[in-house]
Amino acid sequence: MFTVEQIEQAHDKVKSGADFPKYIQEIKKLGVTGFETWVKDSQTIYFGDADFQTASDPKYIELTIADKSDKNLFTNYLKIHQKGETDYFTFCKHCAKTGIEKWLVSLKTMTCIYLDKAGKEILLEKIPA
Repeated sequence: MFTVEQIEQAHDKVKSGADFPKYIQEIKKLGVTGFETWVKDSQTIYFGDADFQTASDPKYIELTIADKSDKNLFTNYLKIHQKGETDYFTFCKHCAKTGIEKWLVSLKTMTCIYLDKAGKEILLEKIPA
């Protein structure tokens, strides 16, 4: 099975949201079937076949997640991130500001779901292959 270190090596190549599809393809080859990332500190739980799980350590001091989500503003931030105009930490700060608590990625369905603090789906997007 894969390790957090292997995933982090792949993630180190990501400079902006424009690099995300390549990252997804690389970790998919490692055997990652999905992951759950918490915006507050970027701790991530990675999933693999046969109920395999491993988790990363927190990456930064906790951000405060807004109580109320703002889908329109979040969508704008996501678009600029995907164009390569912001780095990962800036994107996480934007998520916190707009009430995104976490995202769930499925490499089986190639989707990413962004959720608020109540667990409500704010946005579902297809990941480009």
